[in-house]
Amino acid sequence: MEIIIIGLAGLIIGAVAGVIFKTLSMTDKVKEARENAERIVKEAEKTVENRKKEIEVEIKDKMYQSRIDTERETQEKRTELMNFDKKLSQKENHLEKKGEQLERRDNELHRREREVVVREKVAADKIDQYEQTLRTAREQLERISGMSPDEAKKHLMKVMEDEAKFEAAREIKRIEDEAKGTAEKKAREIIAIAIQRYANEHVAEVTVSVVNLPNDEMKGRIIGREGRNIRALESATGVDFIVDDTPEAVIISGFDPVRREIARQTLEKLISDGRIHPGRIEDLVEKVKRDIEKNMREDAEKVLFDLGIQNVHPEIIKLLGRLKYRTSYGQNNLMHAKEVAIICGIMAAELKLDVALCKRAGLLHDIGKAMTHEHEGTHVAIGMEMAKKYGENPKVVNAIGVHHGDIEPICPESVLVAAADALSGARPGARRETFEAYIKRLENLEKVAATFKGVEKAYAISAGREIRVIVKQEDVSDAEASQIAREMAKKIHDELTYPGQIKVTVIRESRYIELAK
Repeated sequence: MEIIIIGLAGLIIGAVAGVIFKTLSMTDKVKEARENAERIVKEAEKTVENRKKEIEVEIKDKMYQSRIDTERETQEKRTELMNFDKKLSQKENHLEKKGEQLERRDNELHRREREVVVREKVAADKIDQYEQTLRTAREQLERISGMSPDEAKKHLMKVMEDEAKFEAAREIKRIEDEAKGTAEKKAREIIAIAIQRYANEHVAEVTVSVVNLPNDEMKGRIIGREGRNIRALESATGVDFIVDDTPEAVIISGFDPVRREIARQTLEKLISDGRIHPGRIEDLVEKVKRDIEKNMREDAEKVLFDLGIQNVHPEIIKLLGRLKYRTSYGQNNLMHAKEVAIICGIMAAELKLDVALCKRAGLLHDIGKAMTHEHEGTHVAIGMEMAKKYGENPKVVNAIGVHHGDIEPICPESVLVAAADALSGARPGARRETFEAYIKRLENLEKVAATFKGVEKAYAISAGREIRVIVKQEDVSDAEASQIAREMAKKIHDELTYPGQIKVTVIRESRYIELAK
């Protein structure tokens, strides 16, 4: 028991001793920790103090830099404000000047407004005076003329319209006269346009006739005093007489061979007769026309006799005679028709066909060409129409239509006519494809000119480069003649196709004739 108690006492004493020892150890550690803590606190305080000083220095630097930046910005703002104030002052000065100008303008406008009011009053007074004068004149006109107001109004409008047309024509003529100074430049432009538009078009050459003269003095007589004789010749025949330096010769130029032949024979008769003046020229031209028509008929009858063709209508004979002075593709139409008829007859004889019918069809295959200047349409269509009209055989009518492939053949004779026509024109250089169209264009040019009121005659001369128009003196005045020339040139430009340019010449001639009894 005691041992147990002694053991327990020892354990208790040991535990107490361990506690005391541990307590003593902890006390030393606490003391050491306190010392470490104090040391750490002091170091921290020292570090904080140093950091505080550094922060204060940095803050001072930043405050100094911020103050410098603020001062610089303030200076810049001050400078901007000074500049803005300067500009504002300038604008104020400018606005003051503008205000002064506006004030002056306003005063000027007020002054002009007063002047306008005064002028309006004066104008109103003048209008009242004009209306009063017009009423008085109208009353006097009605009283003197015995016309109603409507009739007087129509008459006055007609007079004013005529005066306006006359003034317009005179002004146009004046402008055209002024434009002659720039004619050369305009001509170059026209030629350039014509070359561009008609570069590929072939223009037929001018056909001419030459009349030999006994001497060069005869040229002066042909021209006449101030050119009256040559003007009369050109007006009556419709061709161009060229009197140049060619020794002892006058050249006659025209697209219509009949007119050219009439002109040639007329001039030769005038030279042999010796009497050359406008009256004699007109009489002789009419006589030559009748003689040529007679000769054409006789030549046609001779061709019919040579071919053995009978029972031909007189009008057909007349048309055949016209072919003597007409050419197609460079060939004389009458000789070409005769040649086709002979070839047709030979081929028909070889093929045992109707020789007389073939000759007849061959002779008449181009009969329409004698009427192409008087009727619209192709010579084939016109020829068929003429053959039907004057009772020709239907096979002949068919052959006329077949020779250019317009219709289908109904008999072998029609095919032979087409073959003979090709053979006749097969010689090298015998045909020119543009000649017929060229003649047609010149005839159309004359037709366009003839559509104008007051036109008596119209002739296309100089290979279609000029249209010469003769107007009636009693129906057309000089100013109206100028207007007709201008309107005709415009209509030709709008309706026809032609190379280069066309000169429009309008002639108005006064004649006074009295008879001594």
